[in-house]
Amino acid sequence: MLKRFFVLFEPFILTLLGTVILASILPPRGGAVPVFETIADAAIVLLFFLHGAKLSREAILAGAKNWRLHLAVFASTYILFPIFGLGIAALPFLAPPVAAGLLFLTLLPSTVQSSIAFTAIARGNVAAAVCSASFSNLVGIVLTPALAALLIRSGGSASISLSSIETILLQLLLPFVLGHLLRPVIGSFVARQKRLVTMVDRGSILLVVYTAFGAAVVGGIWHQLSGGSLAVILAVCSVLLALVLLATWGAGKLMGLSREDAIVLVFCGSKKSLVSGVPMAGVLFPPAQVGLVILPLMLFHQLQLIACAVIARRYADDPIT
Repeated sequence: MLKRFFVLFEPFILTLLGTVILASILPPRGGAVPVFETIADAAIVLLFFLHGAKLSREAILAGAKNWRLHLAVFASTYILFPIFGLGIAALPFLAPPVAAGLLFLTLLPSTVQSSIAFTAIARGNVAAAVCSASFSNLVGIVLTPALAALLIRSGGSASISLSSIETILLQLLLPFVLGHLLRPVIGSFVARQKRLVTMVDRGSILLVVYTAFGAAVVGGIWHQLSGGSLAVILAVCSVLLALVLLATWGAGKLMGLSREDAIVLVFCGSKKSLVSGVPMAGVLFPPAQVGLVILPLMLFHQLQLIACAVIARRYADDPIT
């Protein structure tokens, strides 16, 4: 029980909440804004460079044979989720930036670390989880901005421009590709520096969240968003997660997947990446809107950790499930 408590409320989640509070009390202003933006951009470039260096071709090739499972995870991530997202974005009571944020959330790739970790806890096919999660993130660097440009319409208060797509390709895709090309040279070093990679992972997110929420606070986010609005966003995210978890569980049954592979589909097919989503939102959306746009993602991220921690424990304790 104590382990579950720490899974649900890990230090990073508390630090993330603390960053939002700090940005609400002491947002960057004036000359500090471009300084924080530059530091955040540099951290994001380093983040995707390191992710490229970490990507193992051997793991992808080893798991690529299980194409039915990977196709199911891909369909959940980039077809089922966006369909739900389009329905959510059409709800009339959501403010345009929030609706855009909820739709953007559904276009993101799956997580890597937590998908693999929960698959391992649940005694699923870890090799297949590595392949599916890595492939989802690799494709997402290009596919997520393309889907955002296609589905997040202009005319509201949040939209995607072609210049944003160009920026994300240069700021995210290029460092990722360079890191992967240099993997034979620096791969072993990166693999040994797990603490450094984790610090870059989490530090870049915190920097972007602080910068984004700071800009949103200066722009009056807490005057635009009431407690009732927060409750609505949380409820929508909860329903979305429940629907996708049920859909991936049911799909595993219908496809006749083994228990180990069905676990991969549930965990890889139901998650959305905070690591990829926050930097992408910072590039794709105007600074004054990023805070509202990433708020649903942060809430969804916490919900998916809680739900998947419980589900993973249930799988581990009941091998017949």
